[in-house]
Amino acid sequence: MATATEKRNVKTSAIEKNILESAWRKMCSARAMSDLYEANKEVTAKYVHASSRGHEAIQLAASMQLNADDFVFPYYRDDSILLGIGMEPYELMLQLLAKKDDPFSGGRTYYSHPSLRRDDMPKIPHNSSATGMQAIPSAGVAMGIQYMERKGLRNPKVPSVCICSIGDAAMTEGEISEALQMAALKQLPLIFLVQDNEWDISASADEVRANDSAWYARGFKGLEVRSIDGTDFEESWNTMAEVLVTVRSERRPFLVHAKVPLLGHHTSGVRKEWYRDDLEEHEKRDPLPRFRNYLLENGWSETDLDAVMDEATKTVATDYDRALEADDPKPEDLFTNDFAPTPITEERGTRHPAGAETTLMVDCALFAVQEIMEDHPEALLYGQDVGGRLGGVFREAATLAKKFGDDRVFNTPIMEAFIIGSTVGMAATGARPIVEVQFADYIWPGLNQLFTELSRSYYLSDGKWPASAVIRVPIGAYGSGGPYHSSSVESVLANIRGIKVVYPSNGADMKGLMKAAYYDPNPVVVLEHKGLYWSKIKGTAGAKSPLPDRDYAVPIGVARVAQEADEAAVANGESIAVITYGMGVYWAMTASKQWPGKVEILDLRTISPLDEDSIAASAKKHGRVLVVTEEPSGCTFAKSIAGMIQERAFEHLDAPVRILAAEDLPAIPLNSTLEEAMIPNAEKVGEAIESLMKY
Repeated sequence: MATATEKRNVKTSAIEKNILESAWRKMCSARAMSDLYEANKEVTAKYVHASSRGHEAIQLAASMQLNADDFVFPYYRDDSILLGIGMEPYELMLQLLAKKDDPFSGGRTYYSHPSLRRDDMPKIPHNSSATGMQAIPSAGVAMGIQYMERKGLRNPKVPSVCICSIGDAAMTEGEISEALQMAALKQLPLIFLVQDNEWDISASADEVRANDSAWYARGFKGLEVRSIDGTDFEESWNTMAEVLVTVRSERRPFLVHAKVPLLGHHTSGVRKEWYRDDLEEHEKRDPLPRFRNYLLENGWSETDLDAVMDEATKTVATDYDRALEADDPKPEDLFTNDFAPTPITEERGTRHPAGAETTLMVDCALFAVQEIMEDHPEALLYGQDVGGRLGGVFREAATLAKKFGDDRVFNTPIMEAFIIGSTVGMAATGARPIVEVQFADYIWPGLNQLFTELSRSYYLSDGKWPASAVIRVPIGAYGSGGPYHSSSVESVLANIRGIKVVYPSNGADMKGLMKAAYYDPNPVVVLEHKGLYWSKIKGTAGAKSPLPDRDYAVPIGVARVAQEADEAAVANGESIAVITYGMGVYWAMTASKQWPGKVEILDLRTISPLDEDSIAASAKKHGRVLVVTEEPSGCTFAKSIAGMIQERAFEHLDAPVRILAAEDLPAIPLNSTLEEAMIPNAEKVGEAIESLMKY
């Protein structure tokens, strides 16, 4: 623990000469880069960029004090942070020009949208363009650092910290409050570095913000705040030194609010002269001449300082010419690193061990998570109401907190964005999060993080940062849950590339897919139908199964034949294929009793990636296809299956592909009669089968 005297000494200590020399060199490089980009805007404006012009002092003061075991989340105006941690202008220019050897993304994402994983530099998980969205993943990193430290799974020589760099304008985003809340609640080793240049894009602070971030942050008990002049390198350095020493020793969060000018354009595509009338005032606060004067007052000569500026300018110009000549990505580079390879590529273990007890689907999930946590100390479970008092509103996490402790199984506040987005950061530290969104109806606040941060991490970091996470989502209509506890959302999730989505229909698949999801290095959403959890609905007894053994895993993306048709019926052209998943499997099984041996039921098990080969084979085999879904059918996943069948098996079809779905209405009503009228059931499936059998 740092003493008060030690912290006071940090605040008042002189900055070492070699640090000042390095900071001047890097500041000159940053300024030379922004000047060069503007001078060559006809070239550099091809790809949108911004620069750190006006923000250099605070960015360098923060980044130059980080260690290789630390994490930092820069945002799109933070090229001085990247220079501060040791990157070279040439490397940044490769991203500026979207070149093949761009060290962050291989030419896939914007300038100063870094993702870095080098042994000798602070780690930078994938950063997106969505303003303010980095706050939750950075809080996830800090939570992962805390957890891994406490379990003895992470032991750097100097305790790690995470810095989340962000603009003051972004602090108005609703998700920021979730990150601040958790940082304060959990006392995370996290520093929010807020750079306040008084502008959004064309909106000034006084017209769109009731207060700045320093005032806002004071509402979070346990989050200490500093406000500084971010153009003063000495003040910035000493403040960051004090804060870093405190966070490393006391493991608690800070917010540093730094006032800076905006000297560049918002981006190369939004020019400052279009809308600003304060440019002259902001120029007076330029940190570069201020730092130059500080160095002159402390013994440097104009000749020495100018020599450094001249050298930096020449180096930047040379680097720019090199970067212009660097190779662009090739078309085939588009297809690399969409998913990290998974170790579960075939079914393994024993699905029905001898003597295994028949187990409810909800308990198969429980045992899967329990075994994972027994075998892997880096695994933890969190979400709403999953802690020890309740163990989940469906008892899907019952007993886990008692077995593994409140630090491994714990409740979060009601904040779906944090639950989902924090997994990006947790995974970056080596933790393996299993999280739960309490109902599919409430996943919407988390979609921003799921789409913007989680799904794109591996692809846009060019394979550096797989975001391993299991996201459990109870789904579907059950027992008059009404419009806010009954929704099906698989079509939305299926359209988010970069995640996997599974939907088991029975206990064995639930356990096998849960294990596969955990070992998969990519984010996996597990959709768990509430109506199948306990097999209380008539016709769903098949959702119970003998408990598979500990090693059992089902490969994601592989369908199963839940019911076969007789060969004779197939040969005589009297069979039909039902393509379905979840509750649809049991509606189809019940309905098929009217046509013994004539109905094959293909249980998809995975929504994305989809087993198109099995679907096409089933369609070709039977010639008649019914797709059954609990969702309304317009613009949905089910429609895409029908379209795919038309493409791959059209010449084999004896009838149009038919979809049986819920009624195309905005929500499932609470009244049980209305609910029954809206969603499919076995009778409706039977009627659809009968109509297809007539062809």
